[in-house]
Amino acid sequence: MDLFVVSVFGVVYFGMAVGGLPLLQLDRTGIALLGAIAMVAGGALSVDQARNAVHLPTMLLLFSFMVVSAQMRLGGFYDEVSRRIAGHGWSDGAMLAASIAAVAAMSAVFGNDIVCLAATPVFIDALRRRGSAPLPFLIALACAANVGSAATLVGNPQNILIGESLRLSFAGYMLTAALPVLGGLVATWLLLRPTLRRSDCDAIAEPALRFDRWQSAKGGAVVAVVGALFLFSDLPRDVVALAGAGVLLSSRRLHSRRMLGLVDWNLLVLFVGLFVVNAALQRTGLPLRALHQLASWGVPLQRRATWLTLGFVLSNLVSNVPAVMLLLPSTPLRLGPGLALATTFAGNLFLVGSIANLIVADAAQRRGLRLGWREHARIGVPLALLTLAMVLWLA
Repeated sequence: MDLFVVSVFGVVYFGMAVGGLPLLQLDRTGIALLGAIAMVAGGALSVDQARNAVHLPTMLLLFSFMVVSAQMRLGGFYDEVSRRIAGHGWSDGAMLAASIAAVAAMSAVFGNDIVCLAATPVFIDALRRRGSAPLPFLIALACAANVGSAATLVGNPQNILIGESLRLSFAGYMLTAALPVLGGLVATWLLLRPTLRRSDCDAIAEPALRFDRWQSAKGGAVVAVVGALFLFSDLPRDVVALAGAGVLLSSRRLHSRRMLGLVDWNLLVLFVGLFVVNAALQRTGLPLRALHQLASWGVPLQRRATWLTLGFVLSNLVSNVPAVMLLLPSTPLRLGPGLALATTFAGNLFLVGSIANLIVADAAQRRGLRLGWREHARIGVPLALLTLAMVLWLA
């Protein structure tokens, strides 16, 4: 049975690394789901064990913030912020700083993927109208979204998972993350400032969502209340967030079908599949034995730098969510904040290291712009390594 479990696990994580499987029309979500099915059908886990392997608080919190982000997107909030920044009359250097700050702040609250999905098209259109070359700003958007999402325990899926599994303090984590995140945002600006240039390209604009003050204010009010309860109460975060999502779904103007249509169900299914696959592997005891073997060979796994660097490297091999799920059962509480920062900052190393990066690249391609791995790596590689160094030093 151990051989069967390891084989399924190996196939799933190979698929996570390359984004698919040969001869099969599967993405990462499909691979994780089939892996979970194989574990149950093959007898590695019972149905009850598979159900118990899914960490419900993480799933509820992730779903709830997807609903909050859907509210803000349908209210045109992301479009409005992007238009105001890109349409301002300041210099390109100042606009770059404003863009980085705004995208980072929104990502910390609403999630980096949603912000990139909503803001990228508006940024491109507005930048072309003002005659600024969009490419440096697009790289800034992707990098700032990744860095900014590390500022809170709800900024991205892996942080939600780490925060809920280890029951990290919301306020305590923010204090730990503040300096590395701020340093990462400054580094993003410094690396991109020399690349700014003018452009003669005409805008290829698409209609943007109309800004709805009431819907945006409603979403903002729910976020403020939920955030305050996270900071100043001991109420379960998943229950608080779920109640906030329920308030937003109770609307006379936005149909629940539209709200739920913007929920990333694929990501939720990916989480379920990986929870089951990893639980099956943990039940074999092989991961613990492997760690003991590495320790016997003199690998200093208990050292903070070693463990966080391992998370950074694994995140670029199999993506950050699978990497976190693999490492989390053996991660001490004291290393939780560092693991969240390291695996998030790892997303900037290469274009494929973060879904947010790919969202920006795809939106650029639809408007006739090419954001390839070389263009991204010129900024992403030094930024990722700098931010990892900051985590090891400051966090």
